[in-house]
Amino acid sequence: MVAHLSDRNPVIAADALIGEMVPPSMFDEVSFDSYIPDPNEPSQAAAVGAARDFVARASKIRAGSGKRGLFRKATTPQGIGLYLDGGFGVGKTHLLASIFHSMPGPKAFATFGEVTNLVGALGYTDSLERLSDRTVLCIDEFELDDPGDTMVVSRLLSELSARGVSIVATSNTLPGQLGEGRFAAQDFLREIQKLSSIFESVRVDGPDYRHRDLPPAPEPATEAELVAQAEATPGATLDSFDDLAAHLAKLHPSKYKSLVDGVTLVCISDVHPAADQAVALRLVALADRLYDADIPVVTSGVKLDEIFTPEMVAGGYRKKYLRAISRLLALSRLAETAA
Repeated sequence: MVAHLSDRNPVIAADALIGEMVPPSMFDEVSFDSYIPDPNEPSQAAAVGAARDFVARASKIRAGSGKRGLFRKATTPQGIGLYLDGGFGVGKTHLLASIFHSMPGPKAFATFGEVTNLVGALGYTDSLERLSDRTVLCIDEFELDDPGDTMVVSRLLSELSARGVSIVATSNTLPGQLGEGRFAAQDFLREIQKLSSIFESVRVDGPDYRHRDLPPAPEPATEAELVAQAEATPGATLDSFDDLAAHLAKLHPSKYKSLVDGVTLVCISDVHPAADQAVALRLVALADRLYDADIPVVTSGVKLDEIFTPEMVAGGYRKKYLRAISRLLALSRLAETAA
């Protein structure tokens, strides 16, 4: 009997949500030493140096927190900030995870979306209190396309920094985005203006991927092939696209990681373009969790590069949709390799 994601209803305690704020498993073993700078891109070696320096300074800040002199009250020094600005595929997440691994605990690592999901699940005050004892908060793929989310996270970072938490963030600029390399850092600092004075912006250059299109999507499976592969794979799940979309609407995105926990293969039948923006953004969140867990995906219906309508891809969430398509295509190829 093949399992269905739409039958799963994970319940997650607040402590578990905080405990899950670690780098994706693919970055478990990375370090500054394993980051090999391109000799033709001197900014990469400079970024490694800046990241190492950040760890040294941030570690001292937290170690000195709460100390007081003979006639002075205990003070909490403000955390410091580092922003890694660069294009797609230059190793920013590798450096971010290396910072996380090098810092003393407790610490936290999350994507921008996971931070906003945390605030949505726990509330602002509880999230602030639970993150205030971290030495560092690493935020991957800081997004500037939702003013409301950016404002909430900016306020959260301001208050965490005041409590001695150091912050590292990376951009989520994807190929083809206007201004990449010129405006990303400025946009970031403008949006978090209360914190801009503590952030050091470091550029990480690399090969120019901006004119490179997404690879062609593989042909979808037939219904019979999809069912056969699901039945033949221990730990696989099989859902129709509409059933899965309806189930995702009932779950807070903070639960999507637990939703796919232990799954070895995700099979989705009758895929068609997402009906509206809300459905599409939930699919983006699911794609991120599947990608982090390295779970292969097999589908029937339309090709995966048609899962979002042209109007959606051309709109304000373009970067999110392109990232999701790229990740789903990678996972579909992973399924082909494993088959």
